Amino acid sequence: MKTDVKFPSNGLMLAGQLYTPDDDATSARNPAIVVSHPFGGVKEQTAGLYAAKLADEGFVALTFDASYQGESEGEPRFLENPFARAEDIKSAVTYLTTRDEVDPERIGALGICASGGYVPYAAQTEHRIKAVATVSGADMGALFREGLGGGQSEDVIRGMLDDAGKDRTEEALGKEPRLLRVVPETEEEAEGMPTLYRQGRDYYRTPRAQHPNSPNWWVARSVDQIAQYSSYDLIHLISPRPLLMIAGTEADTAYFSREAIEKANEPKELYWIEGATHIDLYDKEEYVPEVVTKLTGFFRENLTSN
Repeated sequence: MKTDVKFPSNGLMLAGQLYTPDDDATSARNPAIVVSHPFGGVKEQTAGLYAAKLADEGFVALTFDASYQGESEGEPRFLENPFARAEDIKSAVTYLTTRDEVDPERIGALGICASGGYVPYAAQTEHRIKAVATVSGADMGALFREGLGGGQSEDVIRGMLDDAGKDRTEEALGKEPRLLRVVPETEEEAEGMPTLYRQGRDYYRTPRAQHPNSPNWWVARSVDQIAQYSSYDLIHLISPRPLLMIAGTEADTAYFSREAIEKANEPKELYWIEGATHIDLYDKEEYVPEVVTKLTGFFRENLTSN
């Protein structure tokens, strides 16, 4: 069962969807999982897919639109603030603790893509999250500072930060925020780009997963908040709570999960989906069942009654 819900985060009201098992979940306190969406995404896309499947496995699952995104409050629209995203995840945990059908001592969190960075970042200091999992995790700070795969000249991020400062001044003078595309809008624009962006266009800008609340924009000056954020610097603080990171062997972002696991303390696991790319794990039928099986076993083992 899926129910529309709202809850506060840092002075804003967030729009969420609460998934509950088909059996009478209100009759007992159940383990619950916060599911957080990718950069540019909304709750109705891959986050909702995984939330529904986890509910089928007996968990209460909450997905939501991040601040400034989708149906949630926040201006300017499409601002991508990693620190607000982490606060949203903590606020989602708080909301779950108030639900009668949720055991507040058995709450986990799952982050996909950029939220595969935001969820571990939040969990470093949010001890109410008892188990942490990621799918196709990525560190947005490193991605912008270093480029996909690394090696990007520092001049690139410095130039973007110069522009971000100008954008702030222009907005103060009454101009609309400058917007950039999250993924290429057309197949022609995507030609020759890395797999992540080509397949991202196929996911977000076609009937495969296109949604009116995910219009493929982000506020350009967000970069001055993204650039000073790092997902995994303190990932060792998640321990002794368990960490599971799931990535495709063909993902051009796989190095993020590999490097994060190296920094993390036990208990930790990096689980590979053979042959899958980053975007494949969002919805592809040949890969999603294996991911769900792994997540189900992980959360069942670690969200146990105290």
